Amino acid sequence: MTTFQPIILFEDNHVLVVEKPVNMLSQADDSKDLDLLTALKQFIKKRNEKPGNVYLGLVHRLDRPVGGAMVFAKTSKAASRLSDQVRTRNMNKTYLAVVHGQPKQAEATLQHYLVKNEKENKVYVGNKHTPKAKEASLTYTMLHSNDAFSLLRIALHTGRPHQIRVQCATIGCPLFGDQKYGAELNHRGQQIALWSHQLAFIHPTKKERVAFTSSPPATFPWDLWNVK
Repeated sequence: MTTFQPIILFEDNHVLVVEKPVNMLSQADDSKDLDLLTALKQFIKKRNEKPGNVYLGLVHRLDRPVGGAMVFAKTSKAASRLSDQVRTRNMNKTYLAVVHGQPKQAEATLQHYLVKNEKENKVYVGNKHTPKAKEASLTYTMLHSNDAFSLLRIALHTGRPHQIRVQCATIGCPLFGDQKYGAELNHRGQQIALWSHQLAFIHPTKKERVAFTSSPPATFPWDLWNVK
């Protein structure tokens, strides 16, 4: 059994910022597959030779196929303060995405009302009167484009399930590799091109704003441009 070795972007006594591997769960589900939260607890327990349980608070999630920057809290106080920043939208999350085609506008804010079908694990666009619909908002900037694909920088204003994937597909630009929301353009086995590029938040004890960056792998389609 291979020992999990995380890529640590930053760590102190209060927070742990790591690069989430693609196709790894953020937290455990019914699949029983190893998740990042559990793997990190096991890693810290072994590294620090801790006899008891390791506390690590889940502050936010990334979809299973998505890699990149993710922050965990190492104390309950840090967890509470970071979770409050997520709730009040003071934690800034910036993503990179490669999408099919070109958006009509080089920069725009997208607002939709999204409804999740739990049975299908799929999200649909509704309207503000649709039962259980939640408002979703993001702003994208097109950084590069060619005949087939565009590279977008996306700032999330809300954190709805599958939000970036659904909203990009809704404007006719599904993400590369996304079979759930772009089946007509993507193929089985392709890796979704969505990456958690930067996290910025107020440190829970130092009270100063910090930011951490993770770059996507130099593989197709990221290697179409010099992405850092």
